[in-house]
Amino acid sequence: MAPPLGQSLLLASTLGIFVLHSFSSGQKNSTLIFTKENTIRNCSCSADIQDCDYSLANLRCSCNTILPLALEQASYSDHLTIWFTDASALGLLLNFTLVQDLKLSLCGTNTLPTEYLAICGLKRLRVNTEARRPSPEQSLLIYNGGESEPRQKPVWFRRGWQTCMYISFLDMALFNRKSSLKAYSIEDTAHITNHFPYLSYFETFPILSNRSYVITFIY
Repeated sequence: MAPPLGQSLLLASTLGIFVLHSFSSGQKNSTLIFTKENTIRNCSCSADIQDCDYSLANLRCSCNTILPLALEQASYSDHLTIWFTDASALGLLLNFTLVQDLKLSLCGTNTLPTEYLAICGLKRLRVNTEARRPSPEQSLLIYNGGESEPRQKPVWFRRGWQTCMYISFLDMALFNRKSSLKAYSIEDTAHITNHFPYLSYFETFPILSNRSYVITFIY
């Protein structure tokens, strides 16, 4: 016997609410940070936003303005997208930040200097230079979470300092070139300051002498 019409409608409504709740709870927000006109906006987005579309990001994402002086070292376990126009702002956001999945989009036509950004624990990098010249997005898988998964977890220091056993150095000048994204890694590197004396980052960043590091250069 079929249930009465009222019960059928109630059942359908309940099922619809359940499906909608399951769909909403299954969605995972991603973090978007962009710099524009001396301001920094930190956004949580439920869907991908077309690169460098600031108006759409402000409309569809939940965004807050961050003062540069209020920036602290952060860590991102999920996907992080950064839209930027100059290397100094990007360095302020990224240097020795712990981020695994990163996308960088150049939203200006400036020529970037040959400077290195140091990023901790980077697994996957994507870059887009659409604002500078039409070109397809490039992607680089540094390690895939298999045998090359870091065996040692990041070490946390007082006052927010953090380090990790996997450090990637990103050459900002790669955004000026048309060549493919490349990388090479040096494993089991101890005494980093002795191997790379010209990298001034390590003068202020705490490095453990009893640890071995994997150093990756991305260019």
